[in-house]
Amino acid sequence: MAVTDEAIEKIKGMIVSGALGPGDRLPKESELAAELGLSRNSLREAVRALSLIRILDVRQGDGTYVTSLDPQLLLEALSFVVDFHRDDTVLEFLAVRRILEPAATAMAASRISERQLDALTSQLDALGAAPSVEELVACDLEFHRGIVQSSGNSVLCSLLDGLSGPTTRARIWRGLTQEDAVSRTLHEHRAILTALRDGDAEAARSWATVHIASVEQWLRSTL
Repeated sequence: MAVTDEAIEKIKGMIVSGALGPGDRLPKESELAAELGLSRNSLREAVRALSLIRILDVRQGDGTYVTSLDPQLLLEALSFVVDFHRDDTVLEFLAVRRILEPAATAMAASRISERQLDALTSQLDALGAAPSVEELVACDLEFHRGIVQSSGNSVLCSLLDGLSGPTTRARIWRGLTQEDAVSRTLHEHRAILTALRDGDAEAARSWATVHIASVEQWLRSTL
């Protein structure tokens, strides 16, 4: 394993130094192994590991390339890791989301367009007053994703996307056991939209905090 780790570090060093850039093709396996002083087997294992976390793209019959290194692509690995959380760590993920998402919502207040706001409003209108829990959770995910994307920060957007796994489960549990969860969620969504439409960053931040904290508070009382 230590040999594979060394191989990973050497390839990483080539990318960080600029010797290999986004979209570049790696040298042939035999040439790269000799250049880095590695066995072909350890190099192969390193390439496999780096392809799993979207640093490298192995194309059968064509070669191995550095990916675009786009934050959204790289942070996809986060959602994979998050899926392995234990139930007792859901609160920790929610706590992180409570720090990041209100900040992203506040950033969106000065950037989100009227067209985007209208689309989000239409989405809520289409949901109706009595959606199923599954419909509400799906809408909730798209609602917050749309706002966070408007923050203009792709890294923040990707991080929050990755954190949605465990928080989705929490929202489902809440919807199934708390009678006013649906109406409260819809009310909080519309309050966030009103603040965004008014360009009021602090009100948007506050409502986003309330929205996440209410799920967190409910879950804390049930665990």
